[in-house]
Amino acid sequence: MVLLLSMTLLIGIVTTIGLFYYMFSIPEPEGMSLAHWPQTFTNNFSSWTTYEDGKLSIEQIGLDRLDEYGLWIQFLDESGQEIFSYQKPAGYPEKYSASELLALGSSDYQNGYTVFVNSLEDSKEVCSYIIGFPYDVGKYVLHYNGSRVSRLSPAARGIILVALGALIIIVLVYGFWLSRKLSDITRGIKNISHRAYRPLSENGMFGEIHSALNKMDRDICRADQISEKTETMRREWIANITHDLKTPLSPIKGYAELLADSSDKEKTTVQEYGSIILKNINYTENLINDLKLTYQLDSGSIPFHPKKVRITRYVKEWMIDIVNDPAYANRDITFDSKIPEQCVTLDPGLLRRAVTNLVTNALWHNPADTKVSILLDADKSGGILLSVCDNGKGLDESEQERLFERYYRGTNTKEKPEGSGLGLAIANQIVTLHGGEITVKSLLGNGTEFIIHIPCENEEAAN
Repeated sequence: MVLLLSMTLLIGIVTTIGLFYYMFSIPEPEGMSLAHWPQTFTNNFSSWTTYEDGKLSIEQIGLDRLDEYGLWIQFLDESGQEIFSYQKPAGYPEKYSASELLALGSSDYQNGYTVFVNSLEDSKEVCSYIIGFPYDVGKYVLHYNGSRVSRLSPAARGIILVALGALIIIVLVYGFWLSRKLSDITRGIKNISHRAYRPLSENGMFGEIHSALNKMDRDICRADQISEKTETMRREWIANITHDLKTPLSPIKGYAELLADSSDKEKTTVQEYGSIILKNINYTENLINDLKLTYQLDSGSIPFHPKKVRITRYVKEWMIDIVNDPAYANRDITFDSKIPEQCVTLDPGLLRRAVTNLVTNALWHNPADTKVSILLDADKSGGILLSVCDNGKGLDESEQERLFERYYRGTNTKEKPEGSGLGLAIANQIVTLHGGEITVKSLLGNGTEFIIHIPCENEEAAN
């Protein structure tokens, strides 16, 4: 960082010098010279010239220099009359008055030349000369109190040196401070990747950057916790699903071996063994189908075929199918609808799966005398509300928070471990696919209510 600041300072100095030469220099045959070079050349030209007894003599080196630089010269006597000229352009007079000659000393760039005036100092007779330079040179004179400036110049130099030293010290101190701050940021980014980050203060110049780093660390830690939690549940689920698959396979294999060992089994025995085998095969198939369905829903690859259906009729048919299932023949299941029959657009196959999962979940994980009520209603916006309510065991808050997690099986599964642990997750995914949501209300010991809300247009009433 110090190197960067040093380079910046160097670039600034070079730029300043370059700007100075751009503004205060002119090109001449030998290179770049400061803009006061024409005046210096004019003053020094008298060293190559003598003027005695009315005769002017110019050394050849002076004329060569005029040729080399593309200059012209004009000599005047004390009356302002031209006595000699060399390469003088047309348009310049041969005689000047005293005021005109004085005005030339401060004249601007005209006719392609800037002219400078001087006189021969060593000559006994008055002789002035004008030299024209093909450069646009500005002439400005600064007037100041010479005695005071001469007294202040040593102090001014000291002040400038002190100020320059202080500036260098400030730049270096700021450079080290900035370098340390940037090092903290760099170290913080590295520590985030190594999960060893310590929050930085969110005050000061870099407060916003520190705040962003702190938020990034919190988000990454939260993501790590979710990932770890998900991985733990995944491992538990794999262990559970492996156990669940082995459970039906054991009787299937056992009864199949019994049937294979003897051919003189009675018909009733064969039928009994066959029904047990079929039951466990169906259970295994359901496990596999649940596993397949949840990943199809998760990846968005499951076919979604919405169509207009009579919602009350369809839900009633689903409930009749559940009641007619021998497994739930003696259970208390009721259905009621508070809305007139109407047609809504949904995928009846998928939504049936979601509702059935909720109902069978309430029946399966509660005592046999538990009452399950299904209620169909509408919300204020015209959406469908389908409630599945039971008066069973209920759920505590920790169970409610994790109820729709894919790998969560709840605490009641210890008594009835059958099931994939995917039923509620599948129901939630299906409802989400329809643009709706499932909410749960439960109190331990006082039952549970699942409410499906599906927004839809109140398309038409059905006769």
